Amino acid sequence: MSDPYRQDKERELIRLATEGDARAIRTLYDRYAPRVYAVVRRIAADDDLAQDYAQDAWIRAIRALPTFRGDARFSTWLHRIAVNSALQALRKAETRTRREAPPPEEIPVAPAQNDSLLRKRLEGALDKLPEGMRQVLILHDVEGYTHEEIGDVLGVTSGTSKSQLFKARAKMREMLSSLSGSVQEHGAEAWSI
Repeated sequence: MSDPYRQDKERELIRLATEGDARAIRTLYDRYAPRVYAVVRRIAADDDLAQDYAQDAWIRAIRALPTFRGDARFSTWLHRIAVNSALQALRKAETRTRREAPPPEEIPVAPAQNDSLLRKRLEGALDKLPEGMRQVLILHDVEGYTHEEIGDVLGVTSGTSKSQLFKARAKMREMLSSLSGSVQEHGAEAWSI
């Protein structure tokens, strides 16, 4: 159960931040910045982009504080802003990328340490997923959104979200199984996922 004192304190903090109190804004930032960064990092799949997206999310959240009604928890409201901000930035970047020449193909390199091998494989496979599949997979499997919530965020039906999740999981399995074989061919230790 949630602590009523903490909720009252947070409501007061939000009220002060809405009025422009710099210490209240800083306190909210210190409390929620790691969570905001974590969610946009998963969506961005890049540390530098994640920092930009997180900063943009905070700017949007601070500007939107007067619209926070308290219907949901502040953390949920902020999380939604962060996700939407990152997705919007990705769409803009995608549009820009389409106008430019395609990037060179990446050459897969097997990591030197076994403990990071799984993480690198997962990140690499996730980065190779088509954007829609990747977004749905992250929002559902990592962030815990329901298909209805994903539909609201991405502007698709819950059925489309379910279909994209099914395809994303299948594609991840396919990519991870082929990575296992290519790592073995290069003489590195391989282990199944």
